[in-house]
Amino acid sequence: MNDPPALQITPPPAFLAEPALAAVMGALPESRVVGGAVRDTLSAQPINEVDLATPLTPERVIQTLQAAGLRVVPTGLEHGTVTAVMDGRGFEITTLRRDVETDGRHAVVAFTDDWRADAARRDFTFNALSMTRDGQVFDYFGGIADLRAGTVRFVGDPATRITEDYLRILRFFRFHARYASGPADPVALAAIRANAPKLAELSVERVWSELSRILSAADPRATVGLMAEVGVLEIVLPEGADPARLQQLIEASAPVDPLLRLAALLTGDPAHLAARLRLSVAERDRLIALRAAPVPQPGDDDAALRRQLADHDKALLLDRTWLAGGAAQDWAALRTRLAAMPRPVFPLEGRDVLALGQAEGPRVGELLRAVRLWWLEGGCVATVEACRGKLQQLLQGPST
Repeated sequence: MNDPPALQITPPPAFLAEPALAAVMGALPESRVVGGAVRDTLSAQPINEVDLATPLTPERVIQTLQAAGLRVVPTGLEHGTVTAVMDGRGFEITTLRRDVETDGRHAVVAFTDDWRADAARRDFTFNALSMTRDGQVFDYFGGIADLRAGTVRFVGDPATRITEDYLRILRFFRFHARYASGPADPVALAAIRANAPKLAELSVERVWSELSRILSAADPRATVGLMAEVGVLEIVLPEGADPARLQQLIEASAPVDPLLRLAALLTGDPAHLAARLRLSVAERDRLIALRAAPVPQPGDDDAALRRQLADHDKALLLDRTWLAGGAAQDWAALRTRLAAMPRPVFPLEGRDVLALGQAEGPRVGELLRAVRLWWLEGGCVATVEACRGKLQQLLQGPST
């Protein structure tokens, strides 16, 4: 095995001692933690999930774990992956692999027992790290140095890595948004620019998954600007995008919200984008609503704000103020006022109309709409008694 000298983390990261993971790695002592958990340990970021790799074949992994009394689910045997389940937690365990054939979307792999060969097929140097259960980190391609320098660098030749899987273009920007602190690798950018049109061949679900992660970074302004510079943004968002609008939103300290940021960035039709990227119904409806009217204004009095609250969700109205005005003091004051306001509720129902002698039928709805319009025009403050009085007046007809 051609292993480089290991970096020993002392004491070993605390997550390695968690009972469920310790039991799995204890049953598979040759396994290592790979990918994001190692990267995030070294960069002092929260660890969301733990994946393992092993030189054992999937069949051996299953036999070994079952012999240790652990439950095993064959979640992806064709790719060499099984999932060990303990205490309600699942750990994906994948046999070391090397690429046999790639086409930009899918790969044919063969199993191996060579950790360096497995690391060589990964996308970025800091994603090629692996860590033993006692906290030794193996680094085959300078990932630790790149992580410390804030550099996102492909393993080996960027063009080769990209043509193996074109989604790596967007993954580059996702990790750039999260970890980069210096100039981007010019060789990587040249390869991305040359291969950017191939993004159109990817499934839109994968594209939106990566784009939403980019927009979920604490501050993706530089990354989105870089995407525009190398021609990626116009392919991902052909409806039109303006990075300056995203910059304004982030500078205003708006909430970290990928859909809100997408609404700011987008200059084209949100309904068209939602259909093209196959957003969920909830995502589609919110994106369209974010770009719709009304938008509360700093000059609105309380009555005007109550009228808007009566017909629209408060959170949506607050989000629209971020898109419209940002952090200026008058907009901040508007959000404070709006957030403190209870949503007014029209106090009448159909039964109130029927109780006054109106027969069932379309006229009931007409009368309710008329009284509600009167209630809205008055600033949504009329009491139930006042609304009933107005209803009685409409039922009696104009006075003579």
